[in-house]
Amino acid sequence: MSDQVFKKLSGVLSFQRGIVITDALFYDEIDGELVPLYVLRHGIRGTQNVNKKGRGETSTSGDAARENVSNIQTTDTAKTAPKSSAVIARFAIRFIDLKDALFACAPSKSDEDSMIADLRQSIDSFISKAKESDGVDEIARRYARNILNGRWLWRNRLIAQKILINVSVGGKTVGEENALVGRRWDIFEDYTDAEIEVAKVIAKGLRGKDNVALEVTARIDFGFQGSMEVFCSQNYLEAKPDGFARSLYCVGVGDVKNADRTDGIRIMGQAALRDQKVSNALRTFDTWYPEFAVFGKPIPVEPLGASLDAQRFFRDKGKTSAFDLAKRLNTLDPKSPEGMFMTACLIRGGVYSDGESKES
Repeated sequence: MSDQVFKKLSGVLSFQRGIVITDALFYDEIDGELVPLYVLRHGIRGTQNVNKKGRGETSTSGDAARENVSNIQTTDTAKTAPKSSAVIARFAIRFIDLKDALFACAPSKSDEDSMIADLRQSIDSFISKAKESDGVDEIARRYARNILNGRWLWRNRLIAQKILINVSVGGKTVGEENALVGRRWDIFEDYTDAEIEVAKVIAKGLRGKDNVALEVTARIDFGFQGSMEVFCSQNYLEAKPDGFARSLYCVGVGDVKNADRTDGIRIMGQAALRDQKVSNALRTFDTWYPEFAVFGKPIPVEPLGASLDAQRFFRDKGKTSAFDLAKRLNTLDPKSPEGMFMTACLIRGGVYSDGESKES
């Protein structure tokens, strides 16, 4: 069955995430000490700057009703302390043995037990080959590059003057680099010594040869001192209260008792980048999708090549998606572009279940 291709996937098919990752917490560096950087909730009086074309509320009459120029809101902000010399962001990540990627593979009502057994065997076989292939080393190097180039800092990276990123294991430095010097975002080749050393730790985890966590710390220097805004994750609110601008992600216990007050400033908790946001940035290394030469940017490893940046899917579900590749794992070389993409999808995890077969 080495070249077997499946017409459909099983009714229940899921892979568990191959990384364990924490939120990235923000701190102020003050006189060499780390102090939590907090999300503050406060009121502001701004101006209306929303395109409301066609409202028809203009008039030449002095006493006619007009739109309110003021825009009074309650919002969240994360700002450095006035005496902060730098911002520190840190998270930890551990990579899990690929052999544990398959979480569930079970039949729907129309699936035959023999098909499920063959599908399981194809997955196990591909994972065994992937673990021993150079493909895992390349995926590990791409993860290492995105750790050390600070992609996971998102907008904070763009406004920084200098970012020093340190990666350690058990308190011992594995790699350290200035994230803003000579870093390419769109090319994954010519890896530095630091990237290669970090990648070795990642690859060992994926092969089940080690079980250590990488501790990642970024020291962000904005080039001047003073209270300025940093950018943590933003919360999605399905129904925002009137006059509420935005809610920022934070951890820990803030001034919960007064969180709903409309006056003064309240501490909501320590500012953080959500683990999901960090993880998305770290796996933004899919340059194997068909339109890479045209779009010119790596996209996150996603089964359908989903890109929020471009607001589109870059992979065809029936040809180049992970759902298609999962049906023909027996034909994939783990060190080929398709094989590496599929291995990276297994590390990402997800649900691949097919519905009921339409065949009689």
